[in-house]
Amino acid sequence: MLRTLLLSAPLVVAASLVHAVDAPPAMKAFVDSEVMGWAQNAQVIDAINAQNTQTAGASAAQIEQWDTQWRGEVGADSQPLISDVMGRPLSVFLGEQVAASGGRITEIFVMDAVGLNVAASDVTSDYWQGDEDKHAKTYGVGAGAVFVDEVEFDESTQSYQGQVSVALTDPATGEVIGAMTIGLNAEAFF
Repeated sequence: MLRTLLLSAPLVVAASLVHAVDAPPAMKAFVDSEVMGWAQNAQVIDAINAQNTQTAGASAAQIEQWDTQWRGEVGADSQPLISDVMGRPLSVFLGEQVAASGGRITEIFVMDAVGLNVAASDVTSDYWQGDEDKHAKTYGVGAGAVFVDEVEFDESTQSYQGQVSVALTDPATGEVIGAMTIGLNAEAFF
């Protein structure tokens, strides 16, 4: 019996790396205890509110144009849109949070009301998250919404990660203004 268990353990591990698996509850607990304390500070809320003012009237065509531009800039020499987002003080702050996490956080990005990146610790593969569960199942659900995605291989971070996404609320108004996704190194939580 022990021999069978020992021989099957590598297969279970390999299978979990090939297919998406459920994220462990420890990931959500980590976000609750280590991230949410700073996730609603004034710097985060102010940056989202400022961008919401700029993007509130954006058409679907404009959002698609921005997303196409971002995707075209990934890996290119000229990156005006990416440079704008990555040069923001909030992006620097998010990068500091990743660095301070001891390898548990792989990336963090903040989205506005329509799902566009407000800031990011690292360059994301796309600019518009509004068509993805990380935005739809948080911002789209309302205050207090949390979406824990399956663990998968992430191309942008080149690691197996689970993403925990949360709706962000302006404490002054109680209104949901955006969302944040925290990529977590799966190995640190299994």
